[in-house]
Amino acid sequence: MRTPKLSELPPAHAYWLEIDTGCQTLTLWKGSETVFSCQVSTAKAGIGQEEGSGKTPHGWHYVRAAIGGQAPANAVFRGRRWTGEVYTATLGQQHPERDWILSRILWLCGLEPGFNRGGRVDSQRRYIYLHGTPESEPMGQARSHGCIRLRRDDLCYVFDHAPPGTPVWLHG
Repeated sequence: MRTPKLSELPPAHAYWLEIDTGCQTLTLWKGSETVFSCQVSTAKAGIGQEEGSGKTPHGWHYVRAAIGGQAPANAVFRGRRWTGEVYTATLGQQHPERDWILSRILWLCGLEPGFNRGGRVDSQRRYIYLHGTPESEPMGQARSHGCIRLRRDDLCYVFDHAPPGTPVWLHG
């Protein structure tokens, strides 16, 4: 993956997110200053843009929508809506096949036409999110179905600092 050009970087006073799929880390920046960093889990299938691939896309994105800000911790989401359920280990054992989307959602939209925006490579239409996952799921390992999984507390921190419009650079 290429390094972004200086002209592509957000202004020095602006928050932005960097997700390194190779290192399985997320860094929240304010200009060139690191504000926060945590481990994540990206796609088990690897890196890729194509619809239906189950892969995590690369390139410049932005946070299109922030969903679930008023939901309880460990709220369960389906189709970007709270189901009314709150995740517990017991609920997880009752539904072991589910890919849990918990607590909050930051929905990404690609910024690079033909690479991660439009046609069969559109990150938004692929429903690529940053979202919470059960505490039992490992971080620092590629195990998701394409999205970027975070621990609940890490996600809530990022959610509070990366409102819609926040730039996101995914690379590996």
